[in-house]
Amino acid sequence: MKVCVVGLGYIGLPTAAMLASRGHEVVGCDTNPRVVESLNAGQSHFREPDLDMLLSAAVSTGRLTAGTAPVEADAFVLAVPTPFRDGRKPDLTYVEAATDSIAPHLRPGCTVILESTSPVGTTEALARRLAATRPDLRLPTYKSEGTEADVAVAHCPERILPGQMMRELVSNDRIIGGVTEACARRALTVYESFVAGETFLTDCRTAEFVKLAENAFRDVNIAFANELSVICAALDIDVWGAIALANKHPRVNILRPGAGVGGHCIAVDPWFIVDGAPEAARLIRTAREVNDGKPHWVTARIADLARRFRAPVIACYGLTYKPDVDDLRESPSLDIVASLAREDGATILACDPWVTALPPPLAGLPNLRLVDADTALREADIVAFLVAHRAFSRLDRTRLLNKMVVDAVGLTETRPA
Repeated sequence: MKVCVVGLGYIGLPTAAMLASRGHEVVGCDTNPRVVESLNAGQSHFREPDLDMLLSAAVSTGRLTAGTAPVEADAFVLAVPTPFRDGRKPDLTYVEAATDSIAPHLRPGCTVILESTSPVGTTEALARRLAATRPDLRLPTYKSEGTEADVAVAHCPERILPGQMMRELVSNDRIIGGVTEACARRALTVYESFVAGETFLTDCRTAEFVKLAENAFRDVNIAFANELSVICAALDIDVWGAIALANKHPRVNILRPGAGVGGHCIAVDPWFIVDGAPEAARLIRTAREVNDGKPHWVTARIADLARRFRAPVIACYGLTYKPDVDDLRESPSLDIVASLAREDGATILACDPWVTALPPPLAGLPNLRLVDADTALREADIVAFLVAHRAFSRLDRTRLLNKMVVDAVGLTETRPA
């Protein structure tokens, strides 16, 4: 079939490449001309194992092309951002713009799939928006089984992890939620061409909620670990050793603390649940507040050490939101580094093997430099480990003996036997 993928970011681009590799004719669409130019050259605008290889093959065979506007297709996959506005209210302007952009290209028999993680009710609102724009077409309404529709509308949330996207696109189970059962079955025909995992059909509200629940589950468990790290610091206990020992219980599996929670999913999506049911989502709200507060706590610990020096040099190891990816979205490390740069007299040395230039929040700060790991270790008075990149684990720990160290991610931990 011919598939138009709207949004060529961390989800849309791998999905477009995978669909093309399975023989579909795929047209990618993005409002950023540089992203379009990169794809048409067979290259990704971000680093992901095996993605460039798949893109190059798809482009060279003519199965994948890109442009700045949608085209007529059998299926449309919307993979655009869903951030939040001030007050942590969901911002659906990207979804609405994508919906409006495909509306003129719809015809009877089309399938529209929303992959963007969204608040409950978004897929139904998408169908209503299309119905208002295209009164000549019959659009489905929620659970209106037995009613004929010209266009199928469904939600199939992504479930892939940066660094393992191409493998997980194939191997992970998928949830496909239709506005009606018929819509879910139509959307299934898109995914069964490349998904080796199981596919589960449900309604669109359930699919939307399941994705939010998955991310909230992770967030709550991370918050527990992060709160333990704060408590252990107050009680002068090694949190890494304590967690390792607690996890020797057969029914305990505490996660690892960190500098906070980043990325476009876990740091954002639980707020969609809170917004939808603010009185009921008490635990989810608290977990978000704990994780949002962790970068401030880490910053305060580093700043307290810095005040012992007249002109401290602080080496911050890690800028991305998680280990071994180049993704900076919602990264707590960026906030920590920016805050430290405001400390009087401090010099900040940022170090990240996945970052080649300082990102906009940090670029231009006069007391901040991007350096390699060895330079940072040589010049620093204070060393702060903010992201557990594998490259950092190879540092010579003996060189830390005359440094003040804040390890937010356990790179210097000594595990109990």
